[in-house]
Amino acid sequence: MRAVDGDGTERRGLWPQYPIRTERLDLRPHRRDDLDDLFAFHSRPEVVRYTPWPVRDREETRIALEAKLARDALTEPGQWLVLAIELRETRTVIGEVLLKWVSDIDRQGEIGFALHTDYHGRGIAAEAARAVLRLGFEDLGLHRICGICVDANAASAGLLQRLGMTLEGRFVDNAFFKGEWITELLFAIREDDWRAQSQA
Repeated sequence: MRAVDGDGTERRGLWPQYPIRTERLDLRPHRRDDLDDLFAFHSRPEVVRYTPWPVRDREETRIALEAKLARDALTEPGQWLVLAIELRETRTVIGEVLLKWVSDIDRQGEIGFALHTDYHGRGIAAEAARAVLRLGFEDLGLHRICGICVDANAASAGLLQRLGMTLEGRFVDNAFFKGEWITELLFAIREDDWRAQSQA
């Protein structure tokens, strides 16, 4: 997506119209009143086992939430778009879905997600992730989007495969993560494959 500044300069980026509605979800930027919902899953060891952050208390969750409030657009490579996954039926935030603009020149992106364990197994993370893939390919004009997970995280690996991503690499002892060396799996999907899959 391109925008034109007041001086006529064209710039690339992503400024979504919110909420992004799917069948069951509203994806939107975080708000300060999301704190209770966010704390409900950021405080669960089983949720954060494979995420970059540790189990958080309420104050730590509040600080993290403040940092997410401005992540509602992508204006330059290196930034993450961070969206709350709100279940429309209950207006409850039950997770987060993310899109990183990795490179403008190479048109690369990365997807991430976290979901409250009470909502696992319902296809919710996949529903949110598909919407974000669409943003990346259609609106930001990316060529390739990857997803990286710990090899022990079978649920995330399965989700990335269900999104049509292909396992491209297995990096043994690639990161020191939460006190131990971990092996990471790299999945990715290219724009052409995503479009073919979406039209099938």
